[in-house]
Amino acid sequence: MPLLNRVAAEFLGTLWLVLGGCGSAVLAAKFPEIGIGLVGVALAFGLTLLTMVYAIGHISGCHLNPAVTIGLFVGGRCKAGDVVPYIVAQVLGGIVAAWILLTIASGNGTDVLAGGLASNGYGEHSPGGYTLGAAFLCEVVMTFFFLLIIMGATDKLSSAGFAGIAIGLALTLIHLISIPVTNTSVNPARSTGPAVFVSGWAISQLWLFWVAPAIGAALGGVVYRWLGRSK
Repeated sequence: MPLLNRVAAEFLGTLWLVLGGCGSAVLAAKFPEIGIGLVGVALAFGLTLLTMVYAIGHISGCHLNPAVTIGLFVGGRCKAGDVVPYIVAQVLGGIVAAWILLTIASGNGTDVLAGGLASNGYGEHSPGGYTLGAAFLCEVVMTFFFLLIIMGATDKLSSAGFAGIAIGLALTLIHLISIPVTNTSVNPARSTGPAVFVSGWAISQLWLFWVAPAIGAALGGVVYRWLGRSK
């Protein structure tokens, strides 16, 4: 598949992931009387990823996440020449998704940016008031296991047709665990999109949501490569 097609798929897939996941948090989580809450938001992130795995997985591999691209590169599943183009496309997709969400959410006169636009944060900007250290560790560990699951589910010895289900459910579980800690990133593109528009504190804390997921993903790639080295 040509690189342009794969990059376009990553852009569209990441746009859908951020719009679906963050959109559920901004528009539906606390909607009067029928709000979907934390569980609904977790499911929304998992479902957006699951649907895209089957929609574009055969085109680009459906990374939709700079940390996943880094982890798959370290794990020997992504070509070096794809890393930068994929990451650029993913970040742009996240930014466009955040712009679309901001435009929609502002349609009823709400000051969406004051509410954070589902940005990730720690300290006073953590939903549960968790410290920088707790947030960092959480993001590293969650992304580490996310990579293990992705690499295992897409291994040539696994049942390929079920990979999207395992990966989507993994992202749902990760959100169920970590929304109270950081609002759940495990994805620098997902974090960058809202932060660009919220600016201020969201930009100043954005570094964590690049560094911690990248470390966790790289470790996941290394560990799975070691686990499967006898194949």
